[in-house]
Amino acid sequence: MDQLLRDTFVKINLDNIAYNMQKIREKVGDDLAIAAVVKANAYGHGALDTAETIMENGGDLLAVATLTEALQLRKCYKSYKILIMGYTPDEYLEDLVINDIIQTIFSLKQARLLNDLAVKHNKKVSVHIKYDTGFNRLGFKDSQESIDEIDQIFQLKNLQIEGMFSHLALAGKEEDHLQYKKLINAVKQLEDRGRKFKYRHICDSIAAINYPEYRLNMIRPGALIYGLKSYQDDSFILKQAMTFKTKIYHIKNLKKGEGVSYDYSWKANKKAVVATLPFGYADGYPRNMKDKGFVTIHGKKAPIVGVICMDQCMVDISHIAEARVGDEVIIYGDGTNNTLSIDAASKLAETNKNELVCRISMRTPRVYIKNKKIDKILNYL
Repeated sequence: MDQLLRDTFVKINLDNIAYNMQKIREKVGDDLAIAAVVKANAYGHGALDTAETIMENGGDLLAVATLTEALQLRKCYKSYKILIMGYTPDEYLEDLVINDIIQTIFSLKQARLLNDLAVKHNKKVSVHIKYDTGFNRLGFKDSQESIDEIDQIFQLKNLQIEGMFSHLALAGKEEDHLQYKKLINAVKQLEDRGRKFKYRHICDSIAAINYPEYRLNMIRPGALIYGLKSYQDDSFILKQAMTFKTKIYHIKNLKKGEGVSYDYSWKANKKAVVATLPFGYADGYPRNMKDKGFVTIHGKKAPIVGVICMDQCMVDISHIAEARVGDEVIIYGDGTNNTLSIDAASKLAETNKNELVCRISMRTPRVYIKNKKIDKILNYL
């Protein structure tokens, strides 16, 4: 097992990920497919090191955003089904053909090119059709012309049209329903022409819980897997998988009026004790948490003071007399014992939970917990 080379690290609880996957499977039933979203390095949790747990506990395929993410997984997992939900430039399509990766398609031109490459390699390539129902990002625009072009894609002999999907803007129930109806109508028009889809899907994590009637026969949970809650059902309880930790590196006594960090934007209004912690915005911690974020030491909240640096930040520990150099510090916890949950941290940082965990950089090691003990230590750098 590798040695942990920094005191600032992220702990990933694979037992919690397994629990969450099992709960998702129980929620949606056995007849519905789960495309587990592991893009952005599994939302900062480590795609390679969470994939096996995800697939063993209810995942049917792994969904990513880019070809590079798909190829990273394919090198380690030869048999897993992998779907690229984003765009792959034409010049790289041959790589996905060679590596048996499922591609999202939203143009007849690219479908024809992909079919030609499949013929070249004597393969059948699976694709999912992206249909734009109003998100206005990627996908065939909702129109009769698009239906005709998708129909033509079915005529390409070396493409296997496995699925058709869209993405809700989550702008409100009325708008979401209109988007859902557009997808259903498009699918019906194609099915009336004899075209069949193995999978139809529109639900991400939030929609999968808030709109069970929209699940069709596949959902695409991402945040749910990692225990990040944005849905409305308070009875559906998951476990946060990530904890962000560090240790105290230095303690100093300040006189009244002394400043901390750049610009002295924070000055002690009385005698104070300040601890220096070895993490900063290069580790993915939001710089705008200055003067509003906090960490937890000995179960007590220690507010961040002064400008957050690239590699370090300072906290006021005047009220934590027992604090010593080397003591454990919880940066993000699960909200218990005075810790700052990822949900609460995202609100303070004025962003969402997904961005917050994706920010955590590769210089921050990951420690994986399985069966309640350390299974792996991963130093990316």
